Amino acid sequence: MDFGPVPLALAEGAILAHSLALPGGGRLRKGLVLGPAHLAMLAAAGVGMVTVARPAPGDVTEDAAAATLAAALVPDPAAAHLALTVAATGRVNFKAARAGVLAVDAARVDALNRTDPAITLATLPPLARVAPGDLVATVKIIPYAVPGAALAAACAGMAGAFAVRPVLLPDAGLVVTEVAGQKPGLTAKGIRAVEARLTALGMALAGAEVVAHDAGAIAAALGRMPGAMGLILTGSATSDLHDTAPEGLRQAGGAVERFGMPVDPGNLLFIGSLGGTPGPRPVIGLPGCVRSPALNGADWVLERLACGIPVTGGDIAGMGVGGLLAEIPQRPHPREG
Repeated sequence: MDFGPVPLALAEGAILAHSLALPGGGRLRKGLVLGPAHLAMLAAAGVGMVTVARPAPGDVTEDAAAATLAAALVPDPAAAHLALTVAATGRVNFKAARAGVLAVDAARVDALNRTDPAITLATLPPLARVAPGDLVATVKIIPYAVPGAALAAACAGMAGAFAVRPVLLPDAGLVVTEVAGQKPGLTAKGIRAVEARLTALGMALAGAEVVAHDAGAIAAALGRMPGAMGLILTGSATSDLHDTAPEGLRQAGGAVERFGMPVDPGNLLFIGSLGGTPGPRPVIGLPGCVRSPALNGADWVLERLACGIPVTGGDIAGMGVGGLLAEIPQRPHPREG
């Protein structure tokens, strides 16, 4: 692409590189393809030189390039649960069409961005939670045109580099335990907070049962628990792999995959599963911090399981980078105490 100042006589058909204000009012905006009428207005305003861009043979203009790249990335928007905007100023935005998490192939996004500095793709972090209408990614062509060969290289093999994984589970059941002398209202607060999290994902609270903080009572409640996922919120924090709540899950015939996570708040979470029809249901032993609406490690696990993405002990072990979350007013600086 040729770029630079040229006399008005040589500017017809070129792209105006910088917006220009006209003395009598009005403005010629950058990106405009200059025609005879535009040049006449500039001449009348006393402009003799103008900075323009002129695509070279084989170049693709910014909007056409952005639209081509967007189509290569998301050839089937409905299947990817995404909505695409019309290309404008070299940009196409991708928005979530459903609630869920954003699956991103980071290696392919990096490869695209190494093709040519003029061709860019930015996304939310992998597995970021999204709601319908949220902006999840954007393609931006930096100059007014890019070489067709570079665009073709950027598009190659990029189908499905990112997509929304929608929420699949319809509901969850909750078992809450109480201990002697606990703060009044703690149980109700916990149920409200859990239900709010589920509602934000488009899920329902299928039922909540309050029982004594006893492994046998937890096991019995789990046997009656409705919902496609099981949640346990205890009145006394789980502090060991064989503490009351994990033992309750085992007594109910379930299995515990992992206790403890390198995310703070959220350290005292455990995950497991409980057999049933049509198959095992995921179970999360929730940390006490879920009673606050602030982001915590349980949110990451809940969101992924809700979207049908398995969460293993190894997955949780990999959450430490970025796992130091913000402090909250209800829990002031416990790490410094």
